[in-house]
Amino acid sequence: MITAQQRRRPELAAFLRSRRARVTPADVGMPPGFRRRTPGLRREEVAQLSGVGVTWYTWLEQGRPINASPQVLDAVARTLRLDRTEREHLYHLAEVPFESGPERLAQAVGQEVQDIIDALDPHPAVVYNSRYDVLATNPAYRDLFLVPTTSQFGVPNVLWTLFSVPEGSCPLVFRERELPVMVATLRAAYGRHVGEPAWEDFIGRLSARSPYFVELWASGEVIPPGPRVKTFRHAAVGELRMTSVSLSVDGMPECRIVAYSPVDAEAKEGVALLREWRERLWPSADARDAEPVGADS
Repeated sequence: MITAQQRRRPELAAFLRSRRARVTPADVGMPPGFRRRTPGLRREEVAQLSGVGVTWYTWLEQGRPINASPQVLDAVARTLRLDRTEREHLYHLAEVPFESGPERLAQAVGQEVQDIIDALDPHPAVVYNSRYDVLATNPAYRDLFLVPTTSQFGVPNVLWTLFSVPEGSCPLVFRERELPVMVATLRAAYGRHVGEPAWEDFIGRLSARSPYFVELWASGEVIPPGPRVKTFRHAAVGELRMTSVSLSVDGMPECRIVAYSPVDAEAKEGVALLREWRERLWPSADARDAEPVGADS
């Protein structure tokens, strides 16, 4: 039976050869030379530019079972001018854990993503990044989660509002059960951003704002995002039980669409009633200037 490693090595060899063939000597500041039988760099040139031995690189490109460090793979990736996706692919084929460098979190969405969440109406939908910044919402979401603005923080943020409002004004009914899950999800994402000024500032400001956040943060719990059933309260329609589902967005690392659907007939009726009121009050608009806040793990 062919093992996963035996399958990866030929793929690694073919990938390196194809990437080497597309890089010309001129691309890396080398003279073209003579008698080049194939386009691209020679193996010894890749080895020289990467600071590795010719024999070692030859064995790597031949798919032999040799070990490669992240530092060496990074050097080869730079020589072969690999982009981020190609570099990650190289790591996987070489069976080396891949850790991406720090990336600036998205703070906006394109019209295509906005159109998708708008099309989910009457189901509430929102786009979050991994820090729970609110990047986009649809009208149904704004129907459910209208709260006073928190403009002093800049971009709307779910956690900032949930830990800032009085407990009785929190849209989460089971606050003591749901907020620990959200903080554990935040901490799982924080592991990729430790030391980054924007993240450290966010954690510091939230800690100064809420002793309860400090308590939950100190627990050290980590969990990934996932589907959950949550109970929300709304001043006009009472309690609503909703299922939330998270969907990743290609091309937007660490962002997700969270869509909510009513669990029972009462929640479905409440959502429909809110939509009816909105359409009656704002027949040509949907109060886009109001700032919403919901909650999801």
